[in-house]
Amino acid sequence: MSAQFVAKIIAFVLYLGFMIYIGLRSASKNNNSADFFLGGRKVGPWVTALSAEASDSSAWLLMGLPGLCYLGGVQETFWTAMGLIIGTYLSWLFVAKPLRKCSIAYGDSITIPEFFANRFNDKSHLLPAISVIFIVLFFTIYTASGFVACAKLFNSVFGLPYHAGLAIGLLVILCYTITGGYTAVCTTDFVQGTLIFVAFVVSGIIAVIALGGPASAVEQVKNFNAAAVAGNFGEALKASFSANSSYKGMGIVSALAWGLGYFGMPHIIIRFMGIRSNAEITKARRIGIVWMIVSYIGAFIIGTLGTAYLFNHGTILGTGEVLSGFLGGDAETVFSITMQNMYPAFIAGIFLCAILAASMSTADSQLLAASSAVSQDIYKGIIKKDANEKDVLTVSRFTVFLIALVALLLSLNQNSSVFKLVSFAWSGFGGAFGPLILLALYWKGTTAPGAIAGLICGGVVDVAWHYIPATVNPIFGVYEILPAFICCLVVTVIVSLLTKKDESVLAAFDKYKALED
Repeated sequence: MSAQFVAKIIAFVLYLGFMIYIGLRSASKNNNSADFFLGGRKVGPWVTALSAEASDSSAWLLMGLPGLCYLGGVQETFWTAMGLIIGTYLSWLFVAKPLRKCSIAYGDSITIPEFFANRFNDKSHLLPAISVIFIVLFFTIYTASGFVACAKLFNSVFGLPYHAGLAIGLLVILCYTITGGYTAVCTTDFVQGTLIFVAFVVSGIIAVIALGGPASAVEQVKNFNAAAVAGNFGEALKASFSANSSYKGMGIVSALAWGLGYFGMPHIIIRFMGIRSNAEITKARRIGIVWMIVSYIGAFIIGTLGTAYLFNHGTILGTGEVLSGFLGGDAETVFSITMQNMYPAFIAGIFLCAILAASMSTADSQLLAASSAVSQDIYKGIIKKDANEKDVLTVSRFTVFLIALVALLLSLNQNSSVFKLVSFAWSGFGGAFGPLILLALYWKGTTAPGAIAGLICGGVVDVAWHYIPATVNPIFGVYEILPAFICCLVVTVIVSLLTKKDESVLAAFDKYKALED
């Protein structure tokens, strides 16, 4: 066992041990379900901002997007990043303050399904039940993407079998999520978000310098791309560049549509509900947007310059061809392979933990949001309304474990794509929940039947659209979040206009709007 290998192991052990320590330390702060699920609404702007953005970005920021850039999908990456930046800004601007105020006004709601039930006075309990079904479904898929990223990382760094990497990721995430709850998740996300930020900034600068400056770097990337298309580096890479050489029209619309996801992503918007005060949301928004822009630029630089940088170090990813040095492999490992070429072993190990950070910061948030929905909205809300706090927390922890196991089963296929898994889950939440959140906050005429019909329509359209191939009709090539979002919005409005208004709901909405921020 080489000294470099040992150094990287030490870096990973220290990082993972620190995450578990945070979870154990946070456990003592959970006196009730509100503390476990929402941190008692006492989280500051820095932790809220970095936690929201880190849990949003997931492993696709360090694996999916750089891998796409590496394979020539620069235009797709650019428009997707633009859509996400615009979407997150608008979400902070139009959802954060109203949602925190509204969730408190309507029964001090601590989960999204509970907020829907209270806001629309849904006495049938159908709305929270259907919400929980979609939350568990899409979060299980989303969590699987995090496990896949962990497995690919351990495989590319340590040569561990794919399934061994899955097991390690599962155990660590479960340890601090089950014990520490929301406080642990937000604190670990803050640490992880900081690590991701530093890794991208430092590595991006070094990559540009190593390639001789900006102008030289761009020229070397162009030369590599031209050689790839000419066929010198194998048919797989050639096909990837050719497939991504033209990206416009429907592709741009689909990429920009990613931004709609921010209006309905439970594990992100729940951060708005948990911040200490509405007065701190503006500061949190600025912190979050700066983090996001810099991180996306870093992903773009590493992925794009990685073609020339790794080629200079004897590696071509995505083709199986190797000149010398590191073994070429999956293009989604471009960040991890670059780190190993760029830094001494221990430093590389620390920065490689950024991939773990991205995976874990998303998976833990999703597991917590899904478990809170099941325990708070199904178990206590429907099955056992007199359940005490201890029972609710027990059910929540069991749900975390169960969903993680199902996600593990979904991630057993080592050919799984992090980007594709995230894409499916992201569209599901944005299409099914996004319009309901906006209507709940801004249109008092929304009714419970309208919300139920819109939720079902958005979720079903998203899943159906995802599985209909574009060969049936080019329109099905549009990212499913867009048709799902539109259908949910239109159906909710139409059904709400056609159903009788609940006077108590209208009065409660007027009372909420009159409250001070």
